[in-house]
Amino acid sequence: MEYRIVFTKQSSKDAKLIIKAGLKINVDKLLDVLKINPFNPPYEKLKSDLKGFYSRRINIKHRLVYQVYEEEKVVKILRMWSHYE
Repeated sequence: MEYRIVFTKQSSKDAKLIIKAGLKINVDKLLDVLKINPFNPPYEKLKSDLKGFYSRRINIKHRLVYQVYEEEKVVKILRMWSHYE
């Protein structure tokens, strides 16, 4: 069973920046992986304030940050832009 992808308001705003930056193909590939198995490496478990969240690289600068609701089979996308800004 595939996971359903949902987006926060912030990640929807980030999507516009992703398109402008020409990174949509990279994000689409990551979303395809998350639909099948959000725990398939390579991913990073986040710590501190973001404990319970995961991240994957879009490119060298930007990351896709997400949370998994296993029982509901939902992946919630929190951010798709730089976590350094």
